[in-house]
Amino acid sequence: MSFDEIVARALRSLPQDLQAAVRNIEIAIEEQHPDDPDLFGLYEGVPLPERGDWNAQLPDRIRIFRRPLVESFSDPRELEEEIRITVLHELGHYFGLDEDRLDDLGYS
Repeated sequence: MSFDEIVARALRSLPQDLQAAVRNIEIAIEEQHPDDPDLFGLYEGVPLPERGDWNAQLPDRIRIFRRPLVESFSDPRELEEEIRITVLHELGHYFGLDEDRLDDLGYS
């Protein structure tokens, strides 16, 4: 299974009501972050609970960085699990969860 397919599978693993709430967001897979090559993922945007009227706004963005994940997890099962955790972690930020809550949920 390719890296892109694993990311897509992680998105499909969300419950239906959360899948329906993920709107106006771009999910990009990139090689690595230019300023932090060890970063696995990054959410860029305004979390849903903090938004006002957002009609016609540019989409938020989640960036998943391939190289640090692949280099950190050589076992395919561990890699798939860490990609899933990374995707769900960044989606957690989109939904307004902070780092402490994500840690509590096991997505750190």
